[in-house]
Amino acid sequence: MLEFRQVSKAYTTPQGPLEVLCGIDLTLAAGQSLALMGESGSGKSTLLHLAAGLDLPDAGEVRLGGRTISLLGEPERARLRRETLGLVFQQFHLVPSLSVADNLRLQARLAGVEDGAWSAELVERLGLAGLEGRYPEQLSGGQQQRLAIGRALAPRPALLLADEPTGNLDEGSADDVLALLMALVRDTGCALLMVTHSLRVAAPLDRRLQLSHGQLG
Repeated sequence: MLEFRQVSKAYTTPQGPLEVLCGIDLTLAAGQSLALMGESGSGKSTLLHLAAGLDLPDAGEVRLGGRTISLLGEPERARLRRETLGLVFQQFHLVPSLSVADNLRLQARLAGVEDGAWSAELVERLGLAGLEGRYPEQLSGGQQQRLAIGRALAPRPALLLADEPTGNLDEGSADDVLALLMALVRDTGCALLMVTHSLRVAAPLDRRLQLSHGQLG
């Protein structure tokens, strides 16, 4: 589903090039879950952006669903994201002018795969039944993150990318959201790549890798 082959990435700084990723090799098969761990600034988010085709490597190859991302133009990468990926971030990125129901359906509509029965099931499992007409600002933080997870999974993506998805929540809400996320990932059969600095959050996933000084260990 996802493969990195000798991927490197550097950024220009006033002090010169800053190499963030150095010859990364990584594979994630369909249905697998992987926690990518590391300190702040270790390159975790950069790796996630490369996996999503939001950025391109300086060297090496990133393959998503068998396609080399750097060989695609931006319109093709955007289409690949719509059709293949679900994205969940620490910030919820909900559309404030859309209701809960419309936020939930947004990604599936963009991908052209809206499924009313699946959306209705998600509303129940997300604990949002009766709140469909509310707006994001009328929800708690935990409810907003559950909605963001539901929006990402509504199109039944092949791969879910999650960047510190419980980082803005208190421990109790974080545990509830994580349990829901893992259950939905299992039921949809999608692969999961999650960036986290927390061993507790990483524990339920199939594999854990540490990113340090631009290399995986």
